[in-house]
Amino acid sequence: MAEVERCAGLDVHQASVTACVRFPAKSGERGQEIRTFRSTTAGLVTLRDWLASFKVTLVGMESTSVYWKCVYHMLEDDFECWLLNAQHLHNVPGRKTDVADAAWICQLLEHGLVRPSFVPPKPIRELRDLTRYRKTLIEERTREVQRLHKVVEDAGLKLASVASEVLGVSGRLMLDALVAGTHDPEVLAELAKGRLRTKIPALREALEGHFMGHHCILMGELLAHLDYIDESIARLNLEVERVIAPFVNDVELLQTIPGVARRSAEVLIAEIGADMTRFPSSAHLASWAGYCPGNNESAGKHHSGKTRKGSKWLHKTLTEAARAASRSKNNYLAAQYARLKGRRGDKKAIVAVGHSMLVIAYHLLSRQQPYSDLGNDYFHRRQSEVYKNRLVRQLERMGFEVALTPAA
Repeated sequence: MAEVERCAGLDVHQASVTACVRFPAKSGERGQEIRTFRSTTAGLVTLRDWLASFKVTLVGMESTSVYWKCVYHMLEDDFECWLLNAQHLHNVPGRKTDVADAAWICQLLEHGLVRPSFVPPKPIRELRDLTRYRKTLIEERTREVQRLHKVVEDAGLKLASVASEVLGVSGRLMLDALVAGTHDPEVLAELAKGRLRTKIPALREALEGHFMGHHCILMGELLAHLDYIDESIARLNLEVERVIAPFVNDVELLQTIPGVARRSAEVLIAEIGADMTRFPSSAHLASWAGYCPGNNESAGKHHSGKTRKGSKWLHKTLTEAARAASRSKNNYLAAQYARLKGRRGDKKAIVAVGHSMLVIAYHLLSRQQPYSDLGNDYFHRRQSEVYKNRLVRQLERMGFEVALTPAA
């Protein structure tokens, strides 16, 4: 990369931003100016005007917690902004100050020694904030359900042993009645609905416990919190639908992948974006996401290459989608999981399927074409002769003599 004529490096903190600008000086050498600004909106406006006075074309800043976001948002419309990986910016030991850090970032930027991290456009960032908070609420709901199960068991109520879903229609009616003061197992069992009514005798026995006052308080609070979380998730779903409307075709394309439901497709768009031109290839996308094997070789020996850190939100979604695909039938992804599970184990097989799904998503969004499955017999067709010989050897090890005759 050619040297940048006018650039700026920012050392961003919670309350302040230290900026260093490098530019051509009249003497023919490189000039440098350093100044510190507050991180308030007024301070960032002053920073923007100060950078513009030097005719800066490129601004680089370290990815520091969430403090970089307001700075990036303020400057991105007026300058080309690069978000830089902190691991690529290590300074010389013993020179750790805000001023030195800003100057170091600026020099690295000036000489093209760093690369920018992927920062999605504004609509995708808005969608990302919504989907991430929705996922946080869903996880919190799961934890509250587990706490509710604990209270129910502590009260000696074996509702979970009879009803498949404690918070189903029948279970919720019984829990609400318990909180309201109804503790008679006969009355509670009669609240069962649908197929659960065939288990009324078992319910009477399961609902006889030692439900005490503190159980009532805890259960009431947990049920109220669950209702609140459900309402919050519903509101977020509506907002996500509004924000993702311009990308609805991309969501539908991703849903053609086995194991990818609507919510998973929304998270994929929020995390990787819809514009795949930001990544030169599917391998670059997988590397950025940290969902591919690492390269760990030294002295001719290859060591374990664990997947590196990436977006934990994308990792969770790919893992959940891969798990769903592994349980499906008659498709390439399920066959890939079954093929790898026996040799590498469940976890590595799931990561491999998730990597395949990410590569598929890249090509679907790039070509704007729905998913075309290779079939559950793809590996057999690709290696039919190898597969045939392996089966023959297995039978021979079991003591059989095998003679293969082609079918008519």
